[in-house]
Order: sequence, then C-alpha cells, then structure tokens
Amino acid sequence: MREEIIVSGRNNPLIDPHLEIWHWEIPLYLFLGGLAAGILFFAGLQFILGNENKFTTAVKKTPHFAPIILIIGLLALLLDLNHKPYFWQLYTTIKFQSPMSWGAWVLMLVTPLSIIWSAIHINTILPKWEWKGWLKKLETFFSQYKSAMAWIMVVSSVILGIYTGILFSAFNARPLWNTSILGPLFLASGLSTGAALNIIMSKDHHEKLFFSRIDIILIGIELFLIIHMFMGFLASTQVQIDAAKLFLGGPYTAPFWVLVVGMGLIIPGILEFLELRKYKIPVLIPAIMVLMGGLIFRFIIAFAGQESRWLY
Repeated sequence: MREEIIVSGRNNPLIDPHLEIWHWEIPLYLFLGGLAAGILFFAGLQFILGNENKFTTAVKKTPHFAPIILIIGLLALLLDLNHKPYFWQLYTTIKFQSPMSWGAWVLMLVTPLSIIWSAIHINTILPKWEWKGWLKKLETFFSQYKSAMAWIMVVSSVILGIYTGILFSAFNARPLWNTSILGPLFLASGLSTGAALNIIMSKDHHEKLFFSRIDIILIGIELFLIIHMFMGFLASTQVQIDAAKLFLGGPYTAPFWVLVVGMGLIIPGILEFLELRKYKIPVLIPAIMVLMGGLIFRFIIAFAGQESRWLY
C-alpha cells in the first residue's frame, strides 16, 4: 500500500502536481482524530489526578463519544483509500519513519481502549444497565486496572493528536505542509476541541469554568504556533513564502483569518475570559465556535496545502 493514499486515495495530487481534486474524508478524519485525542487525554489525566468524582463529565461521560468519533473517522479514512480491501497490510509491519504506520498502530490501541473505558462507565448514561456473564467479568477485570488504562490513554492520545499534524508535515512535496509546527499545532487544536466538548456536556458550573480556563490557555498556544508557523515560512525559501501568501492576501486569507483565527480562536477566547470574569456569557457559544473552528482549520490546511508546490 502506498503511503501517498492518505491524502487522496482516488486521485492523489501528490502524485500529479497539476491535478487538484479535494475530498472531505481526510480533513474530517483528522478533525475527529484530534477531538477523540482531546477527549481521552482529559479523561485519563483527570483520573490520574484523582478528579474522577470532581470532573465526572470529563472522566466518565464525554469519553462515551470517543469510540463513535474514532469509528466514524476510520470509516472516512477507509472511504478515501484507493485499495480498500488491502488496508490490513498496514498492520503487517511497523515502519518507525512512516507517520501512517504510527497512526495505524496508535489507532489500533486507542480505539479498543476507548470502547473499554466507555463500557466500564456505562452507568453514567444508562443507570440501570448491568453487564451479564462474561461481560461482567471483563468489566470487573478492567476496572481493576483503570490507572494503567488512564496512563496509556494520556500517552497514546498525545501521540494521536500529534500524528494528525505529522500526517501532513511528512510530505515534502507540499511546502505548506512541510513544517514541524503542524504536529504540536494539531495537538493543541485537538485538546482545545476536547475541552470544548467537555464544556458543552458538563452540567457542573465549576467543571465548565475549569475547562474554559484550559481552553483559553490552549487557544493562546494555538495562536502562538500559528504566528510562529507563518514567521518561519516568511523567513524561508521562496516556495514557503508563496505558501504563506496563500493566507496573506491569497485565496485563503479571509476563510483562515476570519473563520479559524477570528471566530474559532480569538472570539471564543474572549467570550470564555468574560465568563471567567463573571459576565453572563452562554458557554455553549464559544465551545461550539471552537469545535467549528477546529473543523474548518483542517479543511483549509488540507485544501491550501494542495495548492502549495515546489517550482518546476
């Protein structure tokens, strides 16, 4: 299986630089992967910190979304592959230099782990539910090792979040994607969307405020990384300067700076700050804006990257 299929399995613009066919599957997959990483990271971290009962939503309730999100993301990825029946070949070897190999194996770990974590907390959404027979024994077994599972979730979710950015940055053929900033930037964005979903799901005011503080910090990190990324482009070669110009006066200027930076980062950050200052701000508004901004960000990076190319 060719690694290039992860960008567009049907008609890959990395193979033909003059062919620009954009698909929704990969950006959606990257968004959902980052969101699941954020959900599982906060669930595992708060459990490790002993906040299982203090932040019940983050630890026990929101993680129920993670398996569904991951499965939808994997289906989107599968739809984009050219040779769908051969996806299993990713699991016949481990290539440490291959982002796709890292992602495949991390998802192989994270997906069943998220299902198990959800299963042992099923009573938080179905109070009368009770596992029977061997399923009850499995629940009892895994419940004894929740600390180990939490640590694995924290580490693997960080790898998953970074992988969603490295998946792009590993492609030297596209100057916009070929930056080490994308890994930590996509991680910060994924954690921010995870925090936003916790804000939406929680009914506890203190838990909402806690994740609002976390989200403000993550938004600040994202803005710093975005500025640093463009500074790096503008101080580099002509092709990378041209890649930056796609967002600095080019066709992606308005969508990126208005929808992603403005409505997806700055405005939600201001609203969350005002909420912390005890102004009556509906917390759903900034949280939803963060989620939408994260989704649009992946689409813009995916689309713009295909327009950035080396000079021939």
